[in-house]
Order: sequence, then C-alpha cells, then structure tokens
Amino acid sequence: MAVKNPSSAREVILEVENVSKSFPGVKALDRVSFDLRKGEVHALVGENGAGKSTLMKILSGVYQPDEGTIRYKGKAVSFRDVNDSHKAGVGIIYQELNLLPHLSVAANIFIGREPLTKYGTLDEKKMNADAAEILNRLNIRLDPTIILQRLPVSKQQMVEIAKALSLNSEVLIMDEPTSALSEAEIDELFSIIHALRDHGVAIIYISHRLEELRHIVDRISIFRDGHSVSTDDFTAIRPYEIVSRMVGRKIEAVFPPKQNVPTKEKLLEVRNIVRAGILHDISFDLYRGEILGFAGLMGAGRSELGRAIFGADPIDSGDVIMGDRKLSLNSPADTIKAGIAYLSEDRKAQGLAVKMRLTENVTMANVQKISKRFGVISRDQEMEATQRYVKDLNIKTPSLTQIVNNLSGGNQQKAVVAKWLFKDSKILIFDEPTRGIDVGTKYAIYELIGRLAREGKGIIMISSDLPEIVGLTDRMLVLHEGSLAATLTTAKTTPEEILRYAAGVTKSIQGDARMSDQKPTQARKQP
Repeated sequence: MAVKNPSSAREVILEVENVSKSFPGVKALDRVSFDLRKGEVHALVGENGAGKSTLMKILSGVYQPDEGTIRYKGKAVSFRDVNDSHKAGVGIIYQELNLLPHLSVAANIFIGREPLTKYGTLDEKKMNADAAEILNRLNIRLDPTIILQRLPVSKQQMVEIAKALSLNSEVLIMDEPTSALSEAEIDELFSIIHALRDHGVAIIYISHRLEELRHIVDRISIFRDGHSVSTDDFTAIRPYEIVSRMVGRKIEAVFPPKQNVPTKEKLLEVRNIVRAGILHDISFDLYRGEILGFAGLMGAGRSELGRAIFGADPIDSGDVIMGDRKLSLNSPADTIKAGIAYLSEDRKAQGLAVKMRLTENVTMANVQKISKRFGVISRDQEMEATQRYVKDLNIKTPSLTQIVNNLSGGNQQKAVVAKWLFKDSKILIFDEPTRGIDVGTKYAIYELIGRLAREGKGIIMISSDLPEIVGLTDRMLVLHEGSLAATLTTAKTTPEEILRYAAGVTKSIQGDARMSDQKPTQARKQP
C-alpha cells in the first residue's frame, strides 16, 4: 500500500523554487518548483522531455541552473559538481548503473574513498567489514568480496543503493529503478525503499510505471514541457488524472483501437529454430498486416528468438524463409537485405549512433539511396529524407541535425523506426518498444505500430508488459524456458491463460494459429 503516515507534518529537507535551465534550442526547465520532505517517497512523473532528468541533474550537481533557488536543510545551496552534492548528502541512482563490474562489491561501494592502513595501503579487511555493515543495515544478503559482474542486475542495483548510503545520503534520487527487474526483484527493492523511508531518508522516485507507485509513494509531482504542473498526496489523485496532466489532454484509452486486418499472405516462415540450451525447436508463421506478440516470463527466450530470426545470434539448426528464399542467419546482413528490421530493447547501444546527428541515424541503413557517384553522400537528399520522417513520425527535435543523444527516449525510438522505414523493411521486430518511455509517447508508439501493420508490414512485438501484448497483438506466441508453450489468438484468450502457459503450468500442441476462416489452432487448456 502507498502510505501509512501522512507526509504533511514532515520537515522539508529540499526545496526548489522557480528554477530554469536552457540548452541550445531547448528550454528544459521553465521556473519549476518542487519540495521534498524527510522520510517520504516523492514520485516525479512526466513524459520524456518534461524536464525530470534535467532537474535531477541539477540537484545532483551535474548541471547548474540558469536561475532560481535551491534550498537544502533550509539554506540556499549551489552544487558545483557531483562531489558537492555527495558531501551534502544527496545521492542519485541512474537507470544505467554507474559501477565497475570487474571490482568487488565492497570496492564499488567505497570507490575513491577506500580505507587505508597506517602505511597508506588499501585496508581491504576494513573495507569489506564496512561494506558488510552497510549491506546488513539494508537487509541485503551479499558477500562484499564477490566480483560485481557475477551478480544479476537487481543485486548490482542494491550495491548502487549501498554505495549512495555509504555517503550518508539523506536524499536519494532513483531514476527508473525497476526497468530491468523481475517482479520478485521489484518486491525486494520496495522493501528496501520502505526501510529507507522509515529511517528518515527522503526519496525522489522517477518512474513511467504508474501502477507500481501505489506501493511506495507518499506524494506525486507531475511535470510537462519543462513546467511543474501539480503536486498531490498520492491517495488524492486518480491514475487517469495523472496521465491527463502529464500529456495535457484527456486520455480516453490506454491502447488505440485495432484497425489492422491481417491477411492470409505469409511474409515469414520460421521452422524448427534450435539454439542449444536456449531455444528448443520453435516454428511459426507471420502474415502481412499482422501484429504477432512474443510473450513469456524473463528468461523465456523472447529476445533470443527475435535475435535468432534477425541473424544477430547464432543458431544450431532451423530455417527462416521469406517467399521462396531461405535466409542466411550467419549475420544480420542477409536479413536486412531481405527486409527484416530489428529494433533492440537497448536502442542507445544497438539501435542508434547516439553521438551522431539525426540525419545520419535516419539514413545509415541505406546510405546507397542518398549517394551520388563515387559514394559521395548527398546532404540535400539526406536532409530531405530526414525531414520526411520527422514529419511523418512526429519526431520532436529542434533541428534535423540534432545529436540523437539529446533527444528524448520516445523520439529516439521513432528515429530507429525511421531508419528501418528508410531501408524499406517489410518486417519489423520490436523488442520492448516502450521500455523507458512515458505514457503519452507510448500511445504514439502504439499508434505507429498499428499504422505500420495497416500498411502491410509484418510486426513482431516482444514485450514483458502483458497488458501491452494483449492490447496490441492479433496473435501471440507464449514461450516457456525456450520452448513454444502456446500459440494463442489474442481476442480469444485471457491474461490468466497467458500467464499459465508462461509459467509452464500447461503445455500446448506446437503449431500456428492461422488468420483465415479456419478455427485457429488453440493450446489445450487445463481440465
């Protein structure tokens, strides 16, 4: 549940008053105000580009404000850098963890502040003991001597929290802390957050997952387009009101109405894909105009299957066929040429060249199309192509030559889509297409996926968000431990049935449910 004790009586520890911050072409914050109380969890929500991250970077000393006042423990402060904020007691945990994987847990907690012996050498025994004390205080069961890269992401995140608290942080900023965690790991994180709150630590919690906020949040502040819109007790505001304030308009539905009509024309045949220990003899078909979902629990093999089809990961046996052509799966080159695109869940690392311009990202998969004689790129054609997709996909950017890393997450995702549309891809594999994207932009991505299907593209959608899979797809493959547990027609199934197959409670007859007048092949149900 959200809150046992009201936060209204608690002392304000951090206050932001009329803070503004601009970057070239963008006013990221426009006279925003915000306050944080001791021992509260304060959610900060808003669409990508609303100004949340900019404010957090100001509070942690990464940026300095152009104007406005920040008060910490009642005194006006100006954090010149991250060390300044750390010394004051403000810690931040980014979505992308800032740790050294080859060092031990203890070394990561005390990096740059290692205890020394009287001879000036590392006092490893004291470092491990101090780390163990901090971990025990948080009820985190970890060996401080273990090398970090041997731990799952969830445990690494716990180390990041321990590191922040080793600095005696009284304010802790968490940016999308659950984005890579399983349900069980999220529960563990929430237990730690409750413990921190009970010990008086003030937490700013940034998340796009509105459904999780009710478990931990006392108050919620909403930002939109660089402005602070409202602050409320979480129990006093309804979910639809949060969404409406975030996007500045009424949201009638979470998902757009389905308008695509799958045909009987096969775009893709996947036959007997095997990757030892990971994928076990998986077969299915994809039809023109269809949105096909890959559902399953974490570790079920959803992304691995998508990458195998794309040729990004090796397989031991199996075939991928387009038309009458069997594709080579030794590398993505053949599948890209055939018209298959893969939009990775990690768009920054695998989908974009983030330090390059938007124009270069949009055209990089098909440079030949805008090249003159001797391979010289036509900048005019490059700009013209980018302008077309910026308009067509409603990519929000101050200029066509903006560095992609400066775009919001949703607009980066649209840039990846633009790249593959410029390549004229016939099949698009979306892997976690809305991860780290706000509610309003999610809807735009959903509309885009539906539009692509209506235009005759074949869409494969991989998602760990069950409502997303149910709300968008025509059919779905449910995977369990690398095997195909069921092929279900979305309109004829339920979330409970999907989860039953995903958990391996029952098995199905492997095969395709075809879009036709015939009755789809359904998985056998439990008696």
